[in-house]
Amino acid sequence: MNIIVAPDSFKGSLTSIQAATTMRRAIHSINHKDNVISKPMADGGEGTVDALQSSSDGEQITLSCTGPLGEKIETYYAIIDGNTAVIEVANIAGLVQVTEQERNPDTTTTYGLGEVIRGALDRGCTSFIIGLGGSATNDGGLGMLRALGMKAWDDNGQEIGIFGKDIRKINKVSFDKIDRRLSAVSIKVACDVENPLYGNNGASAVYGPQKGATREQVVAYDKAFERFALIIERQHGEKYHDVAGAGAAGGLGFALLILGAKLVSGAELVAEAANLKQVIKQADLVITGEGQSDEQTLYGKAPGYIANLANAYHVPAILVSGSLTGDQDKLRSQFQGCFSIITSPMTIQECMEQAEELLFNQTKQVMHFIHAMQNK
Repeated sequence: MNIIVAPDSFKGSLTSIQAATTMRRAIHSINHKDNVISKPMADGGEGTVDALQSSSDGEQITLSCTGPLGEKIETYYAIIDGNTAVIEVANIAGLVQVTEQERNPDTTTTYGLGEVIRGALDRGCTSFIIGLGGSATNDGGLGMLRALGMKAWDDNGQEIGIFGKDIRKINKVSFDKIDRRLSAVSIKVACDVENPLYGNNGASAVYGPQKGATREQVVAYDKAFERFALIIERQHGEKYHDVAGAGAAGGLGFALLILGAKLVSGAELVAEAANLKQVIKQADLVITGEGQSDEQTLYGKAPGYIANLANAYHVPAILVSGSLTGDQDKLRSQFQGCFSIITSPMTIQECMEQAEELLFNQTKQVMHFIHAMQNK
């Protein structure tokens, strides 16, 4: 059989690469003649760089940049297909990089993202894939834009800084010094939220609190974003603030739209970069999975997108996940089989600690059944 394994991560337990490797071992333990192609998945958040580097045989580039709190950190991105840089915001200005006590939108920045983009431009990259998931910031992309050459001043004509608090002071901006190389590149942004930049459903109101914003800060940032957008849009003669996804990653979506980026589904973007459609066309079976699946899996998440692809080419798709909840009939409408790796009473801690063994055993069980049916 020609089998594609394309799981997302089992968050807190297994990366998508580890999950794919485990599934592959399980399949070969039943029949070593099966041809298994691993396509680890991601949706633009943690693991996007690793997944695309793995499935595309890319090169990992390590470098120093400014972290979410303004400190110097070591990070990495990948170059695939010779000139495409894959960058993950979670590795540069991620929420996991900031302790709960330190979370405050006033003191976080996306400056490091701009530095990494510059570094990729220096290496000759002309195409970018940027995953926005998991950011710790709410600076409207100010830090990134400053790193790329945008100038900004306050009401007194003083140049402002690079942190979230500084966007609340903006009175004037200039793109005269923006890196000219950006005009000749393609930027695709993995974005799975549809929030505008500001308003009741905007970046600050919806995601600000999880990044440490108080009620007062949410109001202040919402007003600041509206002012920032007005200044930018007057200069560019185009509206970006209400584009679906402009509010992603604390307004990074808006800033990247200014640079000409295209915001797309994270799962779709990763699948396209991994050439998933072409390999599924040739497959006999597709197996995917994630930490927890419910009916929301079918709306923008990687396994749901994979099921749609498989169905389009009449290839059966199997879902093997950490747990199954919600309306499973909806899941079964898209997957030919849905399985949880938990087959006996266990604590959450035990499940996470034993995730690799549990995934191996359940995948093995699924493949044993499939081969048994084939041999009838």
